[in-house]
Amino acid sequence: MCGWKQKPVSCWLWPLVVLVMTGCAEEHADQPSTTTAPAAHQPADAHPTQGPHAGALIELGQEEYHAELVHDEASNLVTIYVWDAGIKHPVPIEAGELIVNLSQDGQPEQFALAASPTVDDPAGQSSRFTSTSPALAAELDHSHGDAHLVVKIAGKQYRGAIAHDHEH
Repeated sequence: MCGWKQKPVSCWLWPLVVLVMTGCAEEHADQPSTTTAPAAHQPADAHPTQGPHAGALIELGQEEYHAELVHDEASNLVTIYVWDAGIKHPVPIEAGELIVNLSQDGQPEQFALAASPTVDDPAGQSSRFTSTSPALAAELDHSHGDAHLVVKIAGKQYRGAIAHDHEH
């Protein structure tokens, strides 16, 4: 036992520690915890398969950018949107058109999609490109064709493979 005449550090220090710890626990009892639950685990290879307009995604570079191809079969309208790496923000570019290169049975064809700026695109730039060519729409539906998008972003040319949508 600790007496007043003997004052070893352990005799008077431990009640002080208990008092401080009790006070801290009571002081923070009414505050919400700052710890959060761990984020849901997503596979490292999780990659969106559709763009914001439910179109097929085209990887540009090493996923530096993406393009989204939307095909309205009823009107033959083919629209390509240019997106950032995360497919969250449109990327307006200084281009009057985008080119789709197709190779069908060894025969190359090129189709141009004209700039069709959105209301948010700066003057002289576009993040959306369109074509109503029935030939382009028909060629994109063929699974045996080889199709690539060619686009220049910030002075660098990108080429992305256009995958056939097998749900047609």
